[in-house]
Amino acid sequence: MADALERARAATSGAADAPAGSGADGAPVALSVSAAMALAKGALEGVCVRLVGEVSEVSCKPGYKAAYFTVKDKGASLPCMMWNNRYEKSGVRLAVGQLVELTGRFTLYAAKGRMNFDVFSVELAGEGRLRQQVAELARRLEVEGLMAAERKQPLPPYPLTVGLVTSPRGAAVHDVLRTLRRRFPVARVLLAGVPVEGSQAPAGIVEGMRQVLRGGAEVILVVRGGGSFEDLMPFNDEGLARAISKCPVPVVTGIGHEPDTSIADMVADVRASTPTAAAEAVSPARESLEHLFEARARSLSSCAGRAVERAASDVRRCATRPLFRDANLLFAAEAQGLDLAAERLFRAIPANLDRDRDRLARGRERLARVMPVHAERERVRMERQRDRLAAAGGFLVPRFEQQAGLAAARLHDLSPLAVLARGYAVARTSDGAVLRRVEQAPAGSLVDVAVSNGELTCRVEDARRIDMSVEPWEESA
Repeated sequence: MADALERARAATSGAADAPAGSGADGAPVALSVSAAMALAKGALEGVCVRLVGEVSEVSCKPGYKAAYFTVKDKGASLPCMMWNNRYEKSGVRLAVGQLVELTGRFTLYAAKGRMNFDVFSVELAGEGRLRQQVAELARRLEVEGLMAAERKQPLPPYPLTVGLVTSPRGAAVHDVLRTLRRRFPVARVLLAGVPVEGSQAPAGIVEGMRQVLRGGAEVILVVRGGGSFEDLMPFNDEGLARAISKCPVPVVTGIGHEPDTSIADMVADVRASTPTAAAEAVSPARESLEHLFEARARSLSSCAGRAVERAASDVRRCATRPLFRDANLLFAAEAQGLDLAAERLFRAIPANLDRDRDRLARGRERLARVMPVHAERERVRMERQRDRLAAAGGFLVPRFEQQAGLAAARLHDLSPLAVLARGYAVARTSDGAVLRRVEQAPAGSLVDVAVSNGELTCRVEDARRIDMSVEPWEESA
């Protein structure tokens, strides 16, 4: 602020209507009213602050270029102005009694010598801000269709399992249980005790709904007693609203008192004004149940009487039929047909046996005539085949005997045993590999030497390499 004062003083030091220079005694020069206001204006406009206050006066008349209002607290009041473009953009409609949060700078209207607060932005503070946020969320969810009447589910007329989601320590739980016990005592209540205040309350309520739904609840009550707007804020949570809208069973809310309306009430299938009213909404009255049972008992008795009368009439009508007077009439036609079939069968069996006996005799005679001739023919054919096979074998055996002899001789010549019999030997290392080079058996190693009639185990004393490309007699020469 001191820097702003210095800048303002420098800006006004050359004002035309201000006396130039200074007195002989060096005293400061007196400023004109305009210069003094310009100095103050320059100092104030350099101060930007953020403040909170209660709206006490509002003037937003058509044709004005700005909105004029006053904010106050217990010790002071401050006139404010906000240009229309900023005011419309803020989305806030000022009203007396609102708590607002302002951002702006101080300024002076020199013509009237009046100080104003030039507002850059305005927001509702405290409960006002919360209500604005809730209203915006409600509008958005309504556009998505979460509050549409066609989406809401009808309540079951006689729910035998009721889910109750509320605080286990509040008065609401006792009101609901007392009402259900009085109106519909056969209903089973699944209680999910959850917090209904604080930042963790929405998640707890959603989890409580999930648990009672898993337990088989046919309808769910979400209730709590009265409180301030801030106390009821958990029921304005978007996550809770979406969970209620997606719940597969009807949800009934009874939150606060009659004037209190939350987003949970808006998206619920049924909204009750109080927890007690919510319990009454899901439970039939004892008197209506008694009337219903009496009406159903009369209807059942009447229906049963008519059914018995119809059955008795049918029995009497059936008793007059000939079939039930003489049971033989039921199988008369079938019995006659069976007798006829038996008679035909007794006549057909002897005739068929005689015919089959004659056919068998004729077949035996034909077979006796054919078998000797056929057997002799087969015997002669088999003897001819045997003679031909013996003759062909006599020509084949000598040729293959000669080939087999030559092959056996060549095989004998190539046999390693024949080579060993001529005085040669085969040396192998200890792991069975054939020795082909002296490097495979260094001095001191054991080798196995195979001769014609056995094997020798030898230890190598010395190893010498001989160039096989030179004949031994050439080296000696």
